Amino acid sequence: MATMTIRNIDEGLKARLRIRAAQHGRSMEDEVRDILHGALSVETERGASLVAAIRARVEDLGGVELELPSREAVATRPESRSASSTR
Repeated sequence: MATMTIRNIDEGLKARLRIRAAQHGRSMEDEVRDILHGALSVETERGASLVAAIRARVEDLGGVELELPSREAVATRPESRSASSTR
């Protein structure tokens, strides 16, 4: 088993940990192990993609039909003159 040292714990937090450990009849070290085990044994769910999350929020509002402007042909670039033709 590994050993871990945690420094700079707020005195208020340490006091609450001591009280919680006493309420459960454990040492502070056992209490910390139990807290870590409980917090890290639950698999966290990955959220939906951003697109899916946005779609779920606005789905009830309905859709919007946008009128798209007609497209014109893309202008062609004039052919550039070569250096020999400008002389």
